[in-house]
Amino acid sequence: MSIESNSTAGVADDAGLVEQKILDYLTTRLKAEIEPSQDIFAKGLVTSIFAMELVVYLEGSFNIEIIGSNLRLENFVSVDAMVDLVTRLQGDN
Repeated sequence: MSIESNSTAGVADDAGLVEQKILDYLTTRLKAEIEPSQDIFAKGLVTSIFAMELVVYLEGSFNIEIIGSNLRLENFVSVDAMVDLVTRLQGDN
C-alpha cells in the first residue's frame, strides 16, 4: 500500500514541478502573470509563432517529443493542458 501511495505522490510532485517550470517560462517570456487554467490564446497572449516556441521549449526542457496528434492546439491552450501533455508523454517513455 505504501508503494502505491509513494508512486502517486511522486506523480503529483512531478506535475507540480512541471507546472511551476512552465509558469516561470511563460511569465518571463510573456511579461504577464498566468493562471494555470487560463486560456493563453483566448487572452491574446500567444501568437502562432510563439506556439511553436512552446513546443520547442517543452521538448527541450522535459525530454519529450511532441509529434502527430499531440500537436493539437488543445494541448497548449493553458498551463494545465501543457502539464497534462508533458506528464503523459513522460509516462509513455
